[in-house]
Amino acid sequence: MDVTGALLVVDDDELTLELLASVLRREGYEVITAGDGGAAIQILQQRAFDVVVSDIQMARASGLEVLDAVMRDSPDTSVILVTSYADPAVAMDAIAKGAADYLAKPIDVAALRATVARALVRRRLAADNRTLRAAIADRKVMVGTHPAMLELYKQIAHVAPTSATVLIEGESGAGKEMVARTIHERSARAGKPFIAVNCAAFAESLLESELFGHERGAFTGATGAHAGLFESASTGTIFLDEVGDVPPKMQAQLLRVLQEGEVRRVGGSTTIKVDVRVVSATNRDLAADVRTGRMREDLFYRLSVVTLRVPPLRDRGEDVVALTRHLVARHAALLGRATPHLSDEAMREIRMYRWPGNVRELDNAMAHAVAMCQRGVILPGDLPRFDRAGGTPAATTLEADWPTLDELQRRYIERVLEHTGRNKTAAASILGIDRRTVQRLTARGARADIDDDGEGPP
Repeated sequence: MDVTGALLVVDDDELTLELLASVLRREGYEVITAGDGGAAIQILQQRAFDVVVSDIQMARASGLEVLDAVMRDSPDTSVILVTSYADPAVAMDAIAKGAADYLAKPIDVAALRATVARALVRRRLAADNRTLRAAIADRKVMVGTHPAMLELYKQIAHVAPTSATVLIEGESGAGKEMVARTIHERSARAGKPFIAVNCAAFAESLLESELFGHERGAFTGATGAHAGLFESASTGTIFLDEVGDVPPKMQAQLLRVLQEGEVRRVGGSTTIKVDVRVVSATNRDLAADVRTGRMREDLFYRLSVVTLRVPPLRDRGEDVVALTRHLVARHAALLGRATPHLSDEAMREIRMYRWPGNVRELDNAMAHAVAMCQRGVILPGDLPRFDRAGGTPAATTLEADWPTLDELQRRYIERVLEHTGRNKTAAASILGIDRRTVQRLTARGARADIDDDGEGPP
């Protein structure tokens, strides 16, 4: 990532100021200097900077006062404070007030370079994340500023413009498909097809036909030729979710696509060239699968040229708060409602829960909460009940009489359908499943007034 930027360096010691400015200018940064805190505050009133590097102890306005001015007038600017060994408590207080980092005197030049570069990268990534959210506010986007997520954004930014195959690791529901979509949207293939397929959702024979296509007469029921998903994704990206579930028999075919850029339809005798970037995902330990013979070693290395890891939601700290607010606003927009307010009590419940289903579970819970809340406020009673010990939704007194999990699922989907005016497409988007799954789960006991396009009677 490009880490050039404009820096303001502040110190009332002339020799130190010259040294810092010289080191940073050699790194290619634009550097403006200020001989004391007061002068720095005046400069900050005239223009913005990417990073401010300031001594703390200065005779005319301290570094903490410079920090206060930045936080007040330019909160996107990163502040690095320079302190002596005698006042670490002051430095830690500065971090709590919003400083990005601090350096101890005497200053290590290598540490100065690394700290400034890190601050610039984090600032750029946070800005990119805000831009993405603003540009596609009505779609699912990556949200979060936890260090593990910032590192993931950095890795995405590096790998997206390349043609490398990418393996995304992470627990179910952590957001692996969103990472794949972000890679596609930030690549030269943006605007071209992005096709996602869950390899665990198909029987072996059907998966082969879906991925590679088939010719007429290839098997019983093959009444015509069928282009596979690799052909459909040509010039774009194909996302193979749960790639560890590809049967051993098909792994050689998948390897051929990766090595040769060509497929052969089931029942066909000729090869078809395809130009597809492959991004795959797994919640399994594929390296262990290689050791046990479940996965071909050569396929594993082809799939994992670059490996990214999506952290589970429980390890992302305060990201759960930002994600919750984002998802509430998104689901309210899908329902055509004003964004409801999250009560402190509801947010406390959300913070305390460990979210074993990760972002997908949080997404569904917020869809439920938005659908159930009244008077524009989400209260604890609007949330699914959480079992603190087991990390799974617990039954309420009324729910205890519901006979099966399937029935609970159908009733939940019915509630969402009621709030979408019986529109299955909108309900599927809220629930995070496809429309056919909504159709299947509600088929038993479905009401006769739902017609085929998902709309109720006029």
